Amino acid sequence: MTHTARRIGRSLALVLPVVMVLSGTLAVTMVPWADHSPSQILTASAEEVSVPAKPRAAQDVLREKLLGELQQGQTPGVVLTHLQQEVNKRPSLAVHCAGIARALGQAAVEALGPTRAQAHARPVCDTSYAAGVASVG
Repeated sequence: MTHTARRIGRSLALVLPVVMVLSGTLAVTMVPWADHSPSQILTASAEEVSVPAKPRAAQDVLREKLLGELQQGQTPGVVLTHLQQEVNKRPSLAVHCAGIARALGQAAVEALGPTRAQAHARPVCDTSYAAGVASVG
């Protein structure tokens, strides 16, 4: 008789967890506040799959960072120093230095006006900052 009791116990030990999981899953899906409308069903379609964003170019990231510094109140002189430091650290940015400095000059004119912006001009990336100031002012 002990042999039969063990077999029943083992069977219950295997079947009972499966029954509990299934009944719990059914109970959760059948709660009265669950919305079963088609708009609430999550589906994936080829039309809605997003494409991973391309990594942004280093010069674009640097330009946005430095323009952000200007917008946050840093003086153009400090921002130009940061530009020079970044170009010194990463020489591959040197070909983009003039364009970034020009954009900083234009942003400085918008923030400070042409006279105050020109006062911060320095020979970072040749005279591109000054050229940016002059193109707006």
